[in-house]
Amino acid sequence: MNLPEVIVAIMIAVLVASIVRTRIRHQGDRGVEPAPTTEMTQLRREVDQLKERLAVLERITVERENSLARQIDDLKNQ
Repeated sequence: MNLPEVIVAIMIAVLVASIVRTRIRHQGDRGVEPAPTTEMTQLRREVDQLKERLAVLERITVERENSLARQIDDLKNQ
């Protein structure tokens, strides 16, 4: 082998090694959920609250107009 062939062979070996190393590193990350942090817990709680509020709004908009007026009166009396 002459010098250019050796250089190309070394470059190919380095390229293959870096691809294999990257695949191995990312293969272990699949399906693993990170440990919950305080911020994540707070954001999940906030999302749950928003889902509850959205459900209430959906229920109100689906009901007829007279029941909406009744619910508003009920809320005023609370």
